[in-house]
Amino acid sequence: MSGKSKKSGSNVAPLRAPRPCPECGRPSAREHYPFCSERCRNVDLNRWLSGSYAIPVADDESKADDEDR
Repeated sequence: MSGKSKKSGSNVAPLRAPRPCPECGRPSAREHYPFCSERCRNVDLNRWLSGSYAIPVADDESKADDEDR
């Protein structure tokens, strides 16, 4: 044996361009894309589940209905 160890998948081209993690800014990992780690993925999931990413609505819905007529 030549003594050189070959990593499996070392010749595989990336499927996507590397992007920074939306939570911490570190480079994203292939296993957790677009996040860098399981931790950042779980932080984002927690924000979705707790309602932090809610879409704002009009304060006065009756006023919005009147404008449509």
